[in-house]
Amino acid sequence: MLLRVWNRSLLPTAPRLARLPGQARGPKPSIMSEKKRKAPTAAAGGKKPSAKQPKLEKAEKAAGWLQSLVEQQREDKKDVKFNKKRQRFLTDTKTVKQGAEGVLYWMQRDQRVQDNWALIRAQQLAAKEELALHVCFCLVVPKSELSTLRHYAFLLKGLQQVERDCKRLNVQFHLLHGAPGEVLPGFVSDRGLGAVVTDFSPLREPQKWLNDVKKKLSKDIPLIQVDAHNIVPCWVASPKLEYSARTIRGKITNLLPEFLTDFPPVEKHQHTATRTAKPVDWEQTLASLDVDRTVGEPQWAKPGSEAGMAMLESFIDVRLKLFATQRNDPNMAALSQLSPWIRFGQLSAQRVALQVRRCGKNASESVAAFIEELVVRRELTDNFCFYNEKYDKVEGAYEWAQKTLKDHAKDKREYIYTREQLEKAQTHDKLWNGAQYQMVAEGKMHGFLRMYWAKKILEWTRSPEEALSIALYLNDRYELDGQDPNGFVGCMWSICGIHDQGWAERPVFGKIRYMNYKGCLRKFNVAQFERKYCPKKA
Repeated sequence: MLLRVWNRSLLPTAPRLARLPGQARGPKPSIMSEKKRKAPTAAAGGKKPSAKQPKLEKAEKAAGWLQSLVEQQREDKKDVKFNKKRQRFLTDTKTVKQGAEGVLYWMQRDQRVQDNWALIRAQQLAAKEELALHVCFCLVVPKSELSTLRHYAFLLKGLQQVERDCKRLNVQFHLLHGAPGEVLPGFVSDRGLGAVVTDFSPLREPQKWLNDVKKKLSKDIPLIQVDAHNIVPCWVASPKLEYSARTIRGKITNLLPEFLTDFPPVEKHQHTATRTAKPVDWEQTLASLDVDRTVGEPQWAKPGSEAGMAMLESFIDVRLKLFATQRNDPNMAALSQLSPWIRFGQLSAQRVALQVRRCGKNASESVAAFIEELVVRRELTDNFCFYNEKYDKVEGAYEWAQKTLKDHAKDKREYIYTREQLEKAQTHDKLWNGAQYQMVAEGKMHGFLRMYWAKKILEWTRSPEEALSIALYLNDRYELDGQDPNGFVGCMWSICGIHDQGWAERPVFGKIRYMNYKGCLRKFNVAQFERKYCPKKA
């Protein structure tokens, strides 16, 4: 079965174009319709339908219906308990420091207020001890080609909404500048905070930040980690590296009745801090960042939890019914588009699963396929990155895959392209060029094409190591949902056979699954996609 994690939430829409490096202006992407979603109405003239006419569907839903519904669901579920299996203590100390002035939620991966188990847990601890509640985010901007305006604008504008939501709830939000290990322990000490709750990421850098903070944090302050990103906490779903979706599916499915629950609301906090947070100048902060501004913000993806909920609403209303049958067609608007908001934690995957299940009763086939990708396949990627330190290296592949890639490393390639040529979409393959252009211009490549795109990089570069390096660079630089376990595993599946099996042996690929242009011709209207996205020569 094809890895569909890359397919689950991608849809061509209309950003403000970022041009390919050195590329002339290409085709203008289509704009997603802003028209209201209308149900069929009665015949013209206001006549009542006859008995023979089909029953009319429900009246048009007002925009924002989902946000209102979710808010009501939270209110109705105030008594939902926090499952302590979602948390783990990273320190020997397990109680809030006596005499403290507050509890801190160190926000990292899950950048939202509501539907956030880590913040829910922090508020519970603070309320129990009658302490103020603080939230902080440590802003780190590495000097790297991967640090782009596209990513940091989405992040900061989302955090601006977090600050606003915190203020409404009497929670103090702090934006700290610098590596967590350097700034967070001192902040905790200066503010007299008695416990630190944080969320979970399996990736190398956040794991290092966590260890740095743990080493420098006072020994009488507990450090508690809550997996607020996965529905089933990563360490609960499996204690080991899983081989494939087949081996983890049953484990996750069996635990969904326990963990796929409603969320209680984060409520207005009853204990006010004696020292309030300094308001953040968000425009100045974004303007001051040393990031690559040639990779601009896509207009179709508005940052923040509210925009994420609106995109979920449109998916349920318009695209969900198409998902089962048309999600592999890059010319169709059949995918959820939710991956940027889930990647930045501005939208909870658990909330998405709950609402799709509840609202998709008339699209059961689509719901099942979508939940497979959202839950099983996505949480499998966290498992891979958490239990495999070489998640972005050929050495992290299975032994059979490493051997077959090595055996064919010296095979003759019909075409060889440099990273620069690939980045500029300067290949002989119009479909590949169009996919690359879609990613650069819109911050989004259709999920089916991501697989084809990555496999062709293996075919057109000098070694598997170079192919993986280039694929990850392009994905993490241009994809709005890049620098995420889904991207690492997507590239590793395509190039190194992770979570896949060996196939018929062939040049260059060895036993790695092969994809070609002719196969795409059988799947969808390739010419239509090429006309829309393939850039014209400068």
